[in-house]
Amino acid sequence: MTLDATMDGIGDIAPHHPDNAARNRLVIGILLVSTFVVFLNETIMSVAIPHLMNDLGVTASAAQWLTTAFLLTMAVVIPVTGFLLQRMNTRPMFMIAMSVFSLGTLACALAPGLELLIAGRVVQAVGTAIMMPLLMTTVMTLVPAEGRGKTMGNISIVMSVAPAVGPTIGGFILAHYDWRFMFFFTLPIALGTLVLGALRIRNVSSPRFAPLDILSVILSAIAFGGLVYGLSSLGEGAGHGAVIPAWLPIVVGLVVMSIFIARQFGLARQDKALLDLRTLGHRNYTMALITMAIAMVALLGSSILLPIYTQNVLGLGTLQTGMILLPGGLLMGFLGPVVGRLFDRVGPRPLLVPGVVAVSAVMWALTLVSPQTPVWAVVVGHVVLSVGLAFTFTPLFTSSMSSVPAPLYSHASAILGSVQQVAGAAGIALFVAVMSLRSAAAASEGLEGVEALAAGIRSGFLCGAIISLLMVVAAFFVRRPAEGAPRMSGH
Repeated sequence: MTLDATMDGIGDIAPHHPDNAARNRLVIGILLVSTFVVFLNETIMSVAIPHLMNDLGVTASAAQWLTTAFLLTMAVVIPVTGFLLQRMNTRPMFMIAMSVFSLGTLACALAPGLELLIAGRVVQAVGTAIMMPLLMTTVMTLVPAEGRGKTMGNISIVMSVAPAVGPTIGGFILAHYDWRFMFFFTLPIALGTLVLGALRIRNVSSPRFAPLDILSVILSAIAFGGLVYGLSSLGEGAGHGAVIPAWLPIVVGLVVMSIFIARQFGLARQDKALLDLRTLGHRNYTMALITMAIAMVALLGSSILLPIYTQNVLGLGTLQTGMILLPGGLLMGFLGPVVGRLFDRVGPRPLLVPGVVAVSAVMWALTLVSPQTPVWAVVVGHVVLSVGLAFTFTPLFTSSMSSVPAPLYSHASAILGSVQQVAGAAGIALFVAVMSLRSAAAASEGLEGVEALAAGIRSGFLCGAIISLLMVVAAFFVRRPAEGAPRMSGH
């Protein structure tokens, strides 16, 4: 199959034509708002686990399945979105994603017990898994290369503001209302965007036939699901004494992943791959992907340790913790479009290198935290971290997606989403495992509880600081995408 044949249906819609500008802005705007809602849902739950344990009378390990099941579903569904985005048009994909998400949110709001609440979270995750690849693929199809930085900057608002305000909103709701109001808060927004999308969103791509390899779907579910489940189990501290040891699903996931990758390379020669790994043949995409993965390890790992530090070492409440994280998140969102416009002018490296250096510097500074660290220092550190991430994610998203040819957009966004899920789970598992081991060792050496935990947290951040140095090195290899559409490789 030739590139021109594969492009049939993409060129037909004349996505960059000036007459379509208003339609394109409306479609992207609706997708941005919808993605914001599903991201907000992901983080609003982060402060609720203790409340759910008390209200539902369940253990911490059982309540943690609300997070594990969500991440597991995301890891299983995202690889399939590359296929779905080829076979289905924009509007029906949007309708399915937001309808499923709204249904899951309603189930969570009405859940009488933990079992239905977990089921609702799984349904929510299916809708969430579709939205980000749908948004990324649509943006790449509709926005010309010279304007992608600005649009990707708007996407970074979604990625930063939603996680920032989520814990704050969740903390406020839990301080005044029942935990179910977290879902009743999200549901009207989700239904509103669903109705708006049903009325206003237009199809902006033409589906093409893409075969579905059932064995690849099964292999991807076992591979990605096994890795995320095993890493999440380590992150929950379930690696010891669990019915299934955490290392087992990780090993199974790695073995099946190798089989999955080999099969995808074979199917790619026939244009039948579930995830077309020819995207990795584009060097700039691969380098941006590696940098993104390391950034996600550092970001998710630090995001799990900071609330533990502020609440269990500094003795602050959930709402106070949310307020500490809020300024950095809002500033990151504000900077997103600014960084995007700068990217369109100067390319990735002048933005990315200072960004990752700032992130690494904060990670090293966090290795010095103690019970005596003033709160203002934590706020300043998180603000600098957020600024660094603002200068990191927009260039990485834009450089990676702009470095592959249009027929591979859906596969590139699905691979990006899958790597983010696995890297995020790995970051949480690594940081928590290091923290737990060091805390236990410090306690056995005679340190008091809070001091021992602080020592563990410092070790966790030290691990992240060392990893962040790899991100700094990788950033130097990310370049401005070549002018013009990249060619397909592997033929």
